[in-house]
Amino acid sequence: MDAVFWIVLGVVLAVAEIFTATLFLIMFAVGAFAAAGAAALGAPVAIQAVVFAVVSALTVFAARPTIQRHRRSAVESGDQPFGVEAIEGSTALVLERVDADHGMVKIDGELWTARSYDATQVFVPGQRVRVIQVRGATALVWQDDISSGELPDVEG
Repeated sequence: MDAVFWIVLGVVLAVAEIFTATLFLIMFAVGAFAAAGAAALGAPVAIQAVVFAVVSALTVFAARPTIQRHRRSAVESGDQPFGVEAIEGSTALVLERVDADHGMVKIDGELWTARSYDATQVFVPGQRVRVIQVRGATALVWQDDISSGELPDVEG
Protein backbone atom coordinates (compact mmCIF):
# COMPACT_ATOMS: atom_id res chain seq x y z
CA MET A 1 0.00 0.00 0.00
CA ASP A 2 2.88 2.39 0.74
CA ALA A 3 4.35 1.85 -2.71
CA VAL A 4 1.06 2.83 -4.34
CA PHE A 5 1.03 6.10 -2.36
CA TRP A 6 4.54 7.00 -3.54
CA ILE A 7 3.76 6.06 -7.15
CA VAL A 8 0.61 8.20 -7.11
CA LEU A 9 2.58 11.08 -5.57
CA GLY A 10 5.28 10.69 -8.23
CA VAL A 11 2.73 10.70 -11.04
CA VAL A 12 0.96 13.76 -9.60
CA LEU A 13 4.27 15.62 -9.35
CA ALA A 14 5.25 14.61 -12.89
CA VAL A 15 1.90 15.77 -14.26
CA ALA A 16 2.18 19.04 -12.31
CA GLU A 17 5.61 19.52 -13.90
CA ILE A 18 4.01 19.40 -17.33
CA PHE A 19 1.95 22.46 -16.42
CA THR A 20 4.76 24.41 -14.77
CA ALA A 21 7.67 23.52 -17.10
CA THR A 22 10.18 24.56 -14.42
CA LEU A 23 11.96 21.18 -14.24
CA PHE A 24 11.73 21.42 -10.46
CA LEU A 25 8.76 19.24 -9.53
CA ILE A 26 10.07 16.39 -11.66
CA MET A 27 12.99 16.07 -9.26
CA PHE A 28 10.59 15.42 -6.40
CA ALA A 29 8.75 12.93 -8.60
CA VAL A 30 12.05 11.04 -8.93
CA GLY A 31 12.32 11.04 -5.13
CA ALA A 32 8.76 9.70 -4.84
CA PHE A 33 9.52 6.88 -7.28
CA ALA A 34 12.67 6.03 -5.31
CA ALA A 35 10.57 5.91 -2.11
CA ALA A 36 8.13 3.63 -3.93
CA GLY A 37 11.04 1.32 -4.67
CA ALA A 38 12.01 1.36 -1.01
CA ALA A 39 8.41 0.57 -0.04
CA ALA A 40 8.31 -2.31 -2.53
CA LEU A 41 11.42 -3.72 -0.87
CA GLY A 42 9.65 -3.63 2.50
CA ALA A 43 11.30 -0.57 4.10
CA PRO A 44 9.40 1.08 6.96
CA VAL A 45 7.61 4.40 6.35
CA ALA A 46 10.36 6.40 8.08
CA ILE A 47 13.00 4.96 5.74
CA GLN A 48 10.74 5.63 2.74
CA ALA A 49 10.45 9.28 3.79
CA VAL A 50 14.22 9.53 4.20
CA VAL A 51 14.75 7.97 0.75
CA PHE A 52 12.27 10.46 -0.72
CA ALA A 53 14.00 13.43 0.93
CA VAL A 54 17.55 12.32 0.13
CA VAL A 55 16.90 11.37 -3.51
CA SER A 56 14.89 14.56 -4.10
CA ALA A 57 17.63 16.72 -2.56
CA LEU A 58 20.39 14.97 -4.49
CA THR A 59 18.46 15.37 -7.72
CA VAL A 60 17.88 19.07 -7.06
CA PHE A 61 21.50 19.77 -6.13
CA ALA A 62 23.04 17.58 -8.85
CA ALA A 63 20.77 18.16 -11.83
CA ARG A 64 19.35 21.65 -11.37
CA PRO A 65 22.59 23.61 -12.00
CA THR A 66 23.17 21.67 -15.21
CA ILE A 67 19.60 22.22 -16.37
CA GLN A 68 19.78 25.93 -15.56
CA ARG A 69 23.06 26.26 -17.47
CA HIS A 70 21.50 24.69 -20.57
CA ARG A 71 18.36 26.79 -20.30
CA ARG A 72 20.27 30.08 -20.53
CA SER A 73 19.85 31.96 -23.75
CA ALA A 74 22.62 31.99 -26.32
CA VAL A 75 23.20 35.67 -25.67
CA GLU A 76 23.74 35.02 -21.94
CA SER A 77 26.05 32.08 -22.55
CA GLY A 78 28.07 33.74 -25.33
CA ASP A 79 27.03 31.16 -27.95
CA GLN A 80 25.85 32.01 -31.45
CA PRO A 81 22.10 32.82 -31.19
CA PHE A 82 19.69 30.92 -33.40
CA GLY A 83 15.95 30.89 -34.02
CA VAL A 84 14.01 33.70 -32.42
CA GLU A 85 17.07 34.90 -30.48
CA ALA A 86 18.88 35.56 -33.77
CA ILE A 87 16.01 37.76 -34.96
CA GLU A 88 15.89 39.95 -31.87
CA GLY A 89 18.09 42.97 -32.43
CA SER A 90 18.06 42.73 -36.22
CA THR A 91 16.61 45.34 -38.57
CA ALA A 92 13.40 44.92 -40.51
CA LEU A 93 11.73 46.66 -43.43
CA VAL A 94 8.14 47.79 -42.88
CA LEU A 95 5.87 46.43 -45.63
CA GLU A 96 2.49 47.40 -44.16
CA ARG A 97 1.77 50.14 -41.62
CA VAL A 98 2.87 49.02 -38.16
CA ASP A 99 1.16 50.30 -35.04
CA ALA A 100 0.15 48.89 -31.66
CA ASP A 101 -2.51 46.64 -33.22
CA HIS A 102 -1.20 45.30 -36.52
CA GLY A 103 1.47 45.46 -39.20
CA MET A 104 3.82 43.50 -41.46
CA VAL A 105 7.61 43.60 -41.74
CA LYS A 106 10.29 41.74 -43.67
CA ILE A 107 13.14 40.29 -41.60
CA ASP A 108 15.98 38.61 -43.51
CA GLY A 109 13.66 37.87 -46.43
CA GLU A 110 10.84 36.46 -44.27
CA LEU A 111 7.47 38.10 -43.66
CA TRP A 112 6.52 38.64 -40.03
CA THR A 113 3.49 40.13 -38.37
CA ALA A 114 4.60 43.09 -36.31
CA ARG A 115 3.45 45.42 -33.59
CA SER A 116 4.98 48.62 -32.35
CA TYR A 117 6.91 48.04 -29.11
CA ASP A 118 5.84 51.52 -28.04
CA ALA A 119 2.08 51.87 -28.51
CA THR A 120 2.49 55.52 -29.52
CA GLN A 121 4.80 54.82 -32.48
CA VAL A 122 3.54 54.23 -36.01
CA PHE A 123 5.79 53.06 -38.85
CA VAL A 124 5.03 53.47 -42.54
CA PRO A 125 5.96 51.17 -45.43
CA GLY A 126 9.59 51.52 -46.50
CA GLN A 127 10.79 52.54 -43.04
CA ARG A 128 13.52 50.56 -41.25
CA VAL A 129 12.84 49.37 -37.71
CA ARG A 130 14.70 47.33 -35.09
CA VAL A 131 13.24 44.08 -33.72
CA ILE A 132 13.18 44.44 -29.93
CA GLN A 133 11.41 41.22 -28.99
CA VAL A 134 9.55 38.31 -30.58
CA ARG A 135 6.35 37.06 -28.98
CA GLY A 136 5.06 33.97 -30.70
CA ALA A 137 5.00 34.83 -34.40
CA THR A 138 4.86 38.59 -33.87
CA ALA A 139 7.88 40.89 -33.90
CA LEU A 140 7.76 43.87 -31.57
CA VAL A 141 9.60 46.69 -33.33
CA TRP A 142 11.09 50.08 -32.44
CA GLN A 143 12.43 53.03 -34.37
CA ASP A 144 15.84 52.17 -35.86
CA ASP A 145 17.62 55.54 -35.71
CA ILE A 146 20.80 54.51 -37.54
CA SER A 147 19.28 52.81 -40.59
CA SER A 148 16.37 55.25 -40.98
CA GLY A 149 18.62 57.99 -42.26
CA GLU A 150 19.11 59.87 -39.00
CA LEU A 151 22.89 59.66 -39.08
CA PRO A 152 24.95 61.80 -36.74
CA ASP A 153 26.21 65.05 -38.21
CA VAL A 154 29.85 64.45 -39.19
CA GLU A 155 31.96 67.19 -40.74
CA GLY A 156 35.40 66.54 -42.15
